[in-house]
Amino acid sequence: MDYRIQTKTEGINFSEVCEILAYYGLSNFDVETQKRVFNNSYAVVFVIENNKVIGVGRAISDGICQAALYNIALDKERCGMGLGKIIVDELLKQVKGCNVILYTHPKWKELYKHWGFEQMKTGFALYTDKEYFQSEGFI
Repeated sequence: MDYRIQTKTEGINFSEVCEILAYYGLSNFDVETQKRVFNNSYAVVFVIENNKVIGVGRAISDGICQAALYNIALDKERCGMGLGKIIVDELLKQVKGCNVILYTHPKWKELYKHWGFEQMKTGFALYTDKEYFQSEGFI
């Protein structure tokens, strides 16, 4: 497999980003909104293979002490190849020195525990669509 890691949004096909995130139930934003989401993030990672986006991840952070990872996802055909861990590791490099929380879909929690993340006891959230997040198992 011949891929490259990109840490900037320039030249990214956000239609491909939308497809990957929607498949896992991580986001249903349109292309322009998704582009703004990634452009406004502190750190981004894209895995590119044959000029196609096959993996994504982003972080929001103050760059000093706190960071949160979001939207970590791979093309469904690329799971189990270690690329997700590469995305997480690259994001962690970009927020080095920060405490890091990770936000994911409930069905993927065990994966992140396997990578050393601990489940928090003090997390709280306000959701814009509480019914949806309840039905998906977030709360």
